[in-house]
Amino acid sequence: MPRTHGSYSTSDLSRKSGDIIAEALRHPVTITQRNKPRLVLLNIEDYERLMRQSDVRSVGTIETMSDELFDEFERAVDNYVNKDETRR
Repeated sequence: MPRTHGSYSTSDLSRKSGDIIAEALRHPVTITQRNKPRLVLLNIEDYERLMRQSDVRSVGTIETMSDELFDEFERAVDNYVNKDETRR
């Protein structure tokens, strides 16, 4: 998460929303409630960058696996089986 610069209470947000939004367009702004950080306002470019950098793992199956990855998987299984058979 980016380091926040400004910090405002929820009361500040209701009174100075225009100023706070203008600041959030320049850098992330923390919104506090009862003196605890609760929200971060940030511009859309920063948000989209964070989303691109987030964990994008997905579930796949053998059917959706690329041929190259499937071949590598097959070789690894064969190597494992061959090592196991030589130990017997």
